[in-house]
Amino acid sequence: MVIKKGGEQDIEKVRHSAAHVMAEAVQSLFPGTKFGIGPAIEDGFYYDFELPRALTAEDLPLIETRMAEIVASGVPFVREEMSRGEARALFAAQPYKLELIDEIPEDKLSVYRQGAFVDLCRGPHVANTRDIKAFKLINIAGAYWRGDEHRPMLQRIYGVAFHTEKEIEEHLARLEEAKRRDHRKLGKELDIFTFDDDVGPGLPLWLPNGAAMIEEIEKLAVETEFRHGYVRVRTPHLAKEDLFRRSGHLPYYEESMYPPMELEGVRYYVKPMNCPMHHRIFGSRPRSYRDLPLRLAEYGTCYRYEKSGELFGLMRVRSMQMNDSHIYCMEKQFEEEFAGVIFLYLEYFKLFDIKEFAMRLSTHAPGGLGKKYVNNPELWLKTEEMVRKALDHNHIPYYEVADEAAFYGPKIDVQIKSVIGREFTLATNQVDFAQAERCGLTFVNEEGKEERPLIIHRAPLGTHERLIGFLLEHYGGAFPVWLAPLQVAVIPIADRHLDYARSLATQLKSDGIRVKLDARSESVNYKIRQAQLEKAPYMLVVGDREVAASTISVRLRTGEQLPSQPFESFREMLRTIIATRSGDLR
Repeated sequence: MVIKKGGEQDIEKVRHSAAHVMAEAVQSLFPGTKFGIGPAIEDGFYYDFELPRALTAEDLPLIETRMAEIVASGVPFVREEMSRGEARALFAAQPYKLELIDEIPEDKLSVYRQGAFVDLCRGPHVANTRDIKAFKLINIAGAYWRGDEHRPMLQRIYGVAFHTEKEIEEHLARLEEAKRRDHRKLGKELDIFTFDDDVGPGLPLWLPNGAAMIEEIEKLAVETEFRHGYVRVRTPHLAKEDLFRRSGHLPYYEESMYPPMELEGVRYYVKPMNCPMHHRIFGSRPRSYRDLPLRLAEYGTCYRYEKSGELFGLMRVRSMQMNDSHIYCMEKQFEEEFAGVIFLYLEYFKLFDIKEFAMRLSTHAPGGLGKKYVNNPELWLKTEEMVRKALDHNHIPYYEVADEAAFYGPKIDVQIKSVIGREFTLATNQVDFAQAERCGLTFVNEEGKEERPLIIHRAPLGTHERLIGFLLEHYGGAFPVWLAPLQVAVIPIADRHLDYARSLATQLKSDGIRVKLDARSESVNYKIRQAQLEKAPYMLVVGDREVAASTISVRLRTGEQLPSQPFESFREMLRTIIATRSGDLR
């Protein structure tokens, strides 16, 4: 997170306080409002309300005006403590607050007052409303209470708050750029993917342009993994209940799995992970230490039942194609294998020009053993230290977060930030000390004795869904040539140039280049504009001069015009750019 002027702790107080001021403004404008929660978030704040009517964008300036009056009044924020009974009496007309009060374990509860407004809150806050210098309300959204789709839908008002108006202006400019680059918008404009109510929420349909990108990314993964000693496998989309019970996904992961189906008295689940099936491949024959490390790789399709309120374009879906692999190794091989996966991340990030990322080491919490995590405290501590050593010995920077591990071991999550500031987990590298024993996996070691392998779960490219969603925003739809769904648009000026244009398109297609011949009876400028909207890296414009000299006029999607050149020169350049996955257009 970027540190804001005045320190992150100070700005968080400002944002939290702004949420309370907004709540007071809403209460004064809409008597009878029921209040949910109103936390500070990155860049701003929000508050959830149950209101007597649906809000519209026209309501935001009215709320802002009332907030400005409250800020200008210079009312102090005052903390008070009270018993649970006193808090229940104070918030008797606020059912959501009563629910929160009943869940607070402490006997003494705290509230904050500013003037006549009071809210259940731990704080902290700024001293006075005048300390809130710059804020703006930006949008209204729906939000289920406690994120549960079975609970009431509340209205959530989002706002931003900074120390200065200039910071507000800069942030709003970033938001406008974010709208322009939003992967959902670009995905529709470029015919990459779609969702359909008859198919179901969170289940993307890849259109031809998206399928072309998937094929390129899989080709990249296959070539890269081959160089790094991986072998490819394929597994089915569903398996018997017992397999997932043995692996530990039941019960640790059951709430994120689709419900089972029963056939001939046997229950089957669609797979949330590929690992149980990869384990069966490892166990399909006796293994020796000479077989290790064994790196099994697959682009497997998995299904996870994400809550409806958490679905978000391609970034959070229910069907995903994962760049999955499982590495089976001896303990003495672990450090090299684990670090090798990290270096694989860096290789991909260089290719995609991803500069902002961080390695997050997710560890267990002792209180979750046996519930959220496999109950083996010694192995948790041992494997977490093994991961730290692998990172430290290879000079890989990281930070730690407790209680975010996988149920079977610690993991590295790679957090990346897109050019529009959206941060999320793209890739993962996980240690598994539990499933080898659960699934009965062994190898014969150098002394002729059976031993359990260590397992590394890794997905450097994450899923097609999340990666392509990120890349849409990262490149603004203007993909490097090798990845662009449409690589060349051939544009004849008039019908008499059509045969020559068609021959160019045919030759490019024979090279495996994705090309479109625009034979419509439209103006050249119109055709060029359409090709630019499709983000085609190259437009070949051909007229009388090009036909007579067997040349082409090349226009880049940037608007730059290249000198007229022989078609074969361009063709050779294009083949080289695609083969090397260069980010340059020439």
